Amino acid sequence: MSLPRAPRPASRMRGFRRPGLSRVDEAATYDLPEDASLVMRPIGVVHSPYVWRDEAPRQATVGEQVTGVVVLRPGLQNTVQSLLGFDYLWIVCWLNHSHGWKQQLVPPRDRVKRGVFATRSPDRPNPIGISAVQLLAVVGTRLRVRGLDLLDGTPVLDLKPYIPAYDAFPAAKAGWVDALTDPGPDHRYR
Repeated sequence: MSLPRAPRPASRMRGFRRPGLSRVDEAATYDLPEDASLVMRPIGVVHSPYVWRDEAPRQATVGEQVTGVVVLRPGLQNTVQSLLGFDYLWIVCWLNHSHGWKQQLVPPRDRVKRGVFATRSPDRPNPIGISAVQLLAVVGTRLRVRGLDLLDGTPVLDLKPYIPAYDAFPAAKAGWVDALTDPGPDHRYR
């Protein structure tokens, strides 16, 4: 899909910039058409022991590490060549059990409303999820994985190898999560 580009606005005052913004930042605008949409076709499906949202862990690394299978659609057998040898992979998926979304919500273990983009809520404007899972085996177009936090039947949009040198930032700050000293209730269990 080719989207038209809007002309860039001229700088209002030469030489003046707001702190932290470059000339490119100042000129950046949302210039996609109002009715812009994308069409995606799943590449596979997750088979997981989790059927209901409340069964699945909030994150793949929380709780028991369950195993499951990602089954790719027919005709994609050559896409998994050279995947063996990676310990982990990213599953990019469509969170098809999303309940709609709100711009702000109170995340688990917190008592303050946060913007949805500052949370990992599955209820998002576009319910796209990512999950890092351990790759156990590749048999044809079936990938056996461990550490699932996805529900059975979740459509898979893409798979990417996890590369520690690029994907891990151990010293990264975690915003408001770092400041939680007295976590609030986990409102998944009411």
